[in-house]
Amino acid sequence: MTETVYPNLIDRFVRYAKVNTRSNEESTTVPSDPKEVAFLTDLATELKDLGLENVRTMADGYVFAELAANTDADVPTIGFISHVDTADFNSENVNPQFVENYDGQSDIKLNEEYTLSPADFPSLKKYAGHTLITSDGTTLLGADDKSGVAEIVSAAEYLIANPDIKHGKVVFGFGPDEEIGIGADNFHVAEFGADFAYTVDGGPLGELEWETFSAAAATIKIQGRNVHPGSAKDTMVNALQVAMDLHAALPAGDRPELTEGRQGFFHILKLTGTPEEAEMAYIIRDHDRVIFEQRKQILRDIVEKMNGEFGLERIKLEMNDQYYNMGEILKDDMTPVDLAEAAMKALDIKPVIEPVRGGTDGSKITFLGLPTPNLFAGGENMHGRYEYVSTKVMNQAVDTILKIIELNNK
Repeated sequence: MTETVYPNLIDRFVRYAKVNTRSNEESTTVPSDPKEVAFLTDLATELKDLGLENVRTMADGYVFAELAANTDADVPTIGFISHVDTADFNSENVNPQFVENYDGQSDIKLNEEYTLSPADFPSLKKYAGHTLITSDGTTLLGADDKSGVAEIVSAAEYLIANPDIKHGKVVFGFGPDEEIGIGADNFHVAEFGADFAYTVDGGPLGELEWETFSAAAATIKIQGRNVHPGSAKDTMVNALQVAMDLHAALPAGDRPELTEGRQGFFHILKLTGTPEEAEMAYIIRDHDRVIFEQRKQILRDIVEKMNGEFGLERIKLEMNDQYYNMGEILKDDMTPVDLAEAAMKALDIKPVIEPVRGGTDGSKITFLGLPTPNLFAGGENMHGRYEYVSTKVMNQAVDTILKIIELNNK
């Protein structure tokens, strides 16, 4: 299919991308930021104007909408889900830039300071002949997941405009706060009403993800004892040094920058403090649930051992699970995965089925009872100034959504 099949897709994406919807990890509200609420309110109006039915906003901020079946065939109800928030990088005044007919070799000058280069990002070489959308180098682009939002809405628009395409009931969900890990905590599976669903939140063409990391977050607070360094021997307990010793006790090679594939890791996100007190933040990831639990225990054991050496609880550990590998559930019924794979193959898109080194809202939603693998949305280099997306791949994502719906009716 050509890039003009969905004439509103790219304009819709650019319009969405220009709106700051960055979620706020420090917030205690749901959704976490008023900017998300405003965007979702506008989106609900757009969905109603397109002709979708039963458009409503749930207590957790999700906007749900429905497209009624236009066939008497008894087929499953499919859902498509994406998130509207963007990651913790500058999201104010996003200014998308177009690179027409990219040659797959040249550097792309984002601004006077930053360049998107195939030497640094070899993925660019795949996109010879494509039109790319980039940021201007001062912000992220927001293809994660404004591309997914635009693709789902454009697929719904196409179905409404082409009622000769027979389909069962299709439901749509757009939510906040995926980037801070809480967006799907209270997803209303029964209210959503799907038999299975897809998040459209993946990366390059063909990605079909049904295995994710299992994930936990850990916060460590350290109470030191600060005295003058001139008389510190056998008296000072430097909280920052304790933090460094604790980090050094973790398995040396189990870091994101040294792992790949199914290898898990401990990732330190933050270390702040003074000799008097310090705080550390980690995320812990692994595809294997047994090893995931072992990783958490490693951290507990280090803290317990160090506190034992101090003779008191100088180190306090708080740890909570964030999501689990949805493959644990999906492996028992691969219907949605098989359907998506068949759809891609019918479109001459090579399915790329690999365990994702991350998670999506689909991880949580699957464990809430709705099988929800993840489809590609097209973004590359997400979460930063070097993010980009191909307009051709975005159109292919819409193709895939529509083909899934079509094959479901057969």
